[in-house]
Order: sequence, then C-alpha cells, then structure tokens
Amino acid sequence: MSRRFITELTDGEAVDQVFLAAEKQLRPNRTGSLYLQVRLSDRTGSITSMMWNADQKHYESFANGDFLRIKGNAQFYNGNMQVIVKSITKVDPDQIDRVDFETVSSKQIDELFAEVAAKLRAMNNYYLKNLAESILVDNELMGQLRRAPAGVKNHHAYQGGLLAHIVSLMRVAAAVAPHYEELDADLLLMGVVLHDLGKVEELTYESDLGYSDAGQLLGHIVQGVGILDRKIAETEKQMAEPFPVELGLRLKHMVVSHHGDYEFGSPKLPMTFEAIALHYLDNLDAKIANVRQLIAEDANASSNWTSYNPQLGRKILKGSTDKGS
Repeated sequence: MSRRFITELTDGEAVDQVFLAAEKQLRPNRTGSLYLQVRLSDRTGSITSMMWNADQKHYESFANGDFLRIKGNAQFYNGNMQVIVKSITKVDPDQIDRVDFETVSSKQIDELFAEVAAKLRAMNNYYLKNLAESILVDNELMGQLRRAPAGVKNHHAYQGGLLAHIVSLMRVAAAVAPHYEELDADLLLMGVVLHDLGKVEELTYESDLGYSDAGQLLGHIVQGVGILDRKIAETEKQMAEPFPVELGLRLKHMVVSHHGDYEFGSPKLPMTFEAIALHYLDNLDAKIANVRQLIAEDANASSNWTSYNPQLGRKILKGSTDKGS
C-alpha cells in the first residue's frame, strides 16, 4: 500500500499509516468518559487524532516521540481534518523509512549550512568575521543548529527548521540592506544568525518537539545572550584583543529586541536600525511560513479559502488553480 501523507487525507477516508506521535493527552469528555488525544505528524505536517473510550492502558502503551501505526478514519470537523482512531500499534523505529518524516533532507541541511558558512565568512567586519568563525567551528553547537526547529507549533516547526529560517532571513536581509544606507549589512547578517540561536538549548528535538527544562525556565532570548557572551569571550582569546564593547551591545540588543513588542516577550523594543530591520524581517518570514503551512495543511480542498485560523485571526485566500496568462 502506498504512503498516504497527512496533507493528502480526505473526509471519510480509511487510515492505516505510521505516524510520529506527540502531545498525547488522556482527557475527559462532557460526560466524564475518557478519550486519548494525540498529535500525529509526517513530513507534510501534523494532525490531531482522537481515540474514544480510551483508558490509562492505551495512554501508557506508547510515549511521545514513538512511531505508531494508526488505523481509523479521517474526518473533516470544525474546519479541520482529524483522525478518529480505532487502534494503535507501536512500531519499531528501525522499520521506518525516515524520509517519510524528514521535512528537510540531510542533503538540504548540508546545503543550507554551507550557505550560512559562506555568507558569514564573506563579511567584511573583522570582529564579526572572527565571532562568526568561533560559532562555525563549534561542532556541538552547529550539530544542534542542523537539527533544531524554529518552533514547536508555529513557523518552521520541524527538525532543521531553525536553519531553514536563518537562511531564508539571510537571503531577505541581503536583498533589503543595500536599499537602506543606514543599515550595516554585516551587523544585520550576524543578528540574523544570533537572534534565535538560543532555541538550540530552549527546545528538545531528538524525537518529538518540545521544551527543555532550561528552555521553560529561561527562554531562548536569555539563552541566546548566554551563547553570545561565551562566543565573544572565545573570540577575544582567539584574537588576543578585546571585542568592541559597543559592537557586542548592538548584537545583544538585536537578540533581546527581535520580538519587537513587550506583549510578545521582548525585554526591549528595537532601538537601532539593524534591530528594527531584524524584527520586521523576522516577523515577515515567520508569517509567510505560517501562511504557507496553513494553505498546505488546509483540509477544505473544495474552497478557495482556508479555514479560519485563530492565531492569524483570519482566513487566507488560496486562490483558484486558474492563474490566467
């Protein structure tokens, strides 16, 4: 039987596929009966599944991050596709074709990382170039960057997503910086790499996506500043001279202000040209990624519009297949 991916499922379709499990919950319904809710995913996206009349035995039969063979039916409900589960069987990971669960392939990761390294090593600023090198030669940190997502549920929420987000931002920054003479292109580029780097420590991503204890307690902004402090100290040793104080402050300011507003968890508002540019470019890339995912996963295939998305506060026009000439 050929693989049916999540974005291919249709209303009423029988489901018999292997998925990656996450966010399992045993919950009561209105009458007090228990049901099992699990987030299922493959390389195309994720979907909510429910097993009615479940119990503790069902809940304990697998862990988040396990591969499960799910039998049931797809159901279009309240604007979204879901899976009503009849049976769950845990599957040996060695029997899984990992390609079915890789949003970004190993080859693509190599290409993305090579692009990051090339762009950083092409910078003109002596101090930023040395700082970048201290980051690039850190095999442990770069190994984390190659695997980390940019988020758990929102934009680029898949292994390798953080690297994809950084490369996308690098390309946009390279296009925008020459248009504004006030912008320091090297400083903006370095800010792009650093702004979410704390997510390699904030998130867990060896199997299912989640938050580390340190990530819950500190968050990627604080952790990102910690990484930057360590890398500046290493750079000073390598150069045998101090790293410019103001340059370090400007880099840290981009990290702590990139969310843009206090209500979105930003400790500081952007107060430099580069910090302002980074915030808006970051927001643009995240929003476009959200909309792209919303359209790709939308179950309402017969409509030119997606279902209402609470996070965005709107529907999105998918448009017709006839684009004209």
